[in-house]
Amino acid sequence: METPPQQRTDGPIRSTLVAIGLAALGILASQFTTLPAFLLDPALLESPANATIEARTVFMILNFLGFVLAGALYLAATGRGWSYVDVRFPSKRGWLYVVGGIVASLVFYFVVGLLVQVLSLPAADSQVLEFIDDDQTMILIMILIVVFFNAPAEEFLFRNIVQKRLYEAFTRLQAVGVASAIFALVHFPVYVVFAESALATLVSLSIVFGGSVIFGYVYARSDNLVVPIASHAAFNAFQFGLLYLALEYDIEGAETAPSLLGAVAGIVPL
Repeated sequence: METPPQQRTDGPIRSTLVAIGLAALGILASQFTTLPAFLLDPALLESPANATIEARTVFMILNFLGFVLAGALYLAATGRGWSYVDVRFPSKRGWLYVVGGIVASLVFYFVVGLLVQVLSLPAADSQVLEFIDDDQTMILIMILIVVFFNAPAEEFLFRNIVQKRLYEAFTRLQAVGVASAIFALVHFPVYVVFAESALATLVSLSIVFGGSVIFGYVYARSDNLVVPIASHAAFNAFQFGLLYLALEYDIEGAETAPSLLGAVAGIVPL
């Protein structure tokens, strides 16, 4: 059954500004929620890869909980409450969208990888890679983090809060595009720092935008937050799994895997 049309109750400019503010609030909140991790191991400030695994794990978890805090504050401040959150067990149609999201994101991942190699395109690293380095144990931990914290937190804020808020001023497809642009915009400051060129920044932001469109679309079609969470979690877990196997078995080309992973993973910069 098609999702019903959303009644528009707000203007596009105001709605977009509110959405940008919500994304900024998520980033700001994560700066506060991660403070306990720095107390656990101050090495996180200067050299994250040299910090203990426990501290790095706590940091990553608390970082994503900042997004949940931002969303929760918005729900409380606007009186929307937790009933606004679209969480339910997926129907058969919902599971089809889950599978579709996984397949589409994997195809996107491999097409991007092929284009990056064939065209020799540069891509910026994500700061999250500083926390992993070549630590295979941390990579396995990251698989758990993306499944239980990263995907649920990002989809909650950027899909169920930001994208759904945009429904009040845009069509659903337009909201997907605007929300994805905001998601890419959030990455801009860190990619500028870590990118070697303006082209590398542009390539990385384009990749993040494309991945966000996929998850935003399956949410718009299903009206169920579990759908993009499941697709996102499976996609990112697959990526980290590939990185682990590349390092474990010294697969040729493994040295380029972290760069592509950082560009495509869609993890909000730390």
